[in-house]
Amino acid sequence: MTKRMILPLLFGLVGVMILVSLGTWQLRRLEWKEGVLAAIEVRIDARAEALPDAPNEDADQYLPVVVTGEVGEDFIRVLVSRKFHGAGYLIISPLNLGNRSVLLDRGFIKIDATVPEAPMGEVNITGNLLWPDDTNSSTPNPDMADRLWFSRDLAALSAELGTEPVLVVARETSFDDTPVSPLPVDTVGIPNDHLQYAITWFSLAAVWLGMTMFLLWRIRQKTE
Repeated sequence: MTKRMILPLLFGLVGVMILVSLGTWQLRRLEWKEGVLAAIEVRIDARAEALPDAPNEDADQYLPVVVTGEVGEDFIRVLVSRKFHGAGYLIISPLNLGNRSVLLDRGFIKIDATVPEAPMGEVNITGNLLWPDDTNSSTPNPDMADRLWFSRDLAALSAELGTEPVLVVARETSFDDTPVSPLPVDTVGIPNDHLQYAITWFSLAAVWLGMTMFLLWRIRQKTE
């Protein structure tokens, strides 16, 4: 090894170590995220209980609940897209529980289908509480004239429908809401890209190592 090879070798080794450490960190993050998702799935599938008096996002996200009430005639369509189904709407209606009203996500309906009338009388609904992360800076404003929204903004929806800013996402109902089909809460939409990130960092480490070896080979060729 010549003196000219020492600096490129050190630079190459440090770069590889940094990239490998980043990939390893992403693997640790992957293990942590899988644990979080498993805990959420357990909570989602737990035994349903009565709706808390004052539910909040920190304590009650994904909480399974069972409620009895009357579904209001008013509703708002929230534009969404489902894999293998295409574009459609989530139907959000007010749910009168007697002494209070909350938001009810009845489920998904295809974009060309007609929303059915609300069921008559009291119904039983089993579902999960959810504070969606649907709204961001690029979300369009609602089309108020057409009752069409582009996110489940609980504060705005509750103000429009006259309910608490609490959303029950239906899992099972005691009434036939066809063609609306419940779209239960799950972990599918929660990002978990740590494995892809780890592969990227390890791939960059391999490329960096290869480039370092090639550079050292070139230096050695020139010195011979």
